[in-house]
Amino acid sequence: MPKMKTRRGAAKRFKIKKSGVIKRSKAYHSHILNNEHKRPKRKRKLRKATYAVPANKKVIRKMLAK
Repeated sequence: MPKMKTRRGAAKRFKIKKSGVIKRSKAYHSHILNNEHKRPKRKRKLRKATYAVPANKKVIRKMLAK
């Protein structure tokens, strides 16, 4: 049976740490960033990475083919 291919879109969005936790970036930080829409505090919080929910771990690992 051939190897599974990695979904390239997922590969650009997720990184798997050595501990097995999946790291991801937060959404909503690429559009309409002026102060009328998003306050500076909210934009700062969106900058930081976070971890994927454990319930989605199996699906994400399958997309990354690891």
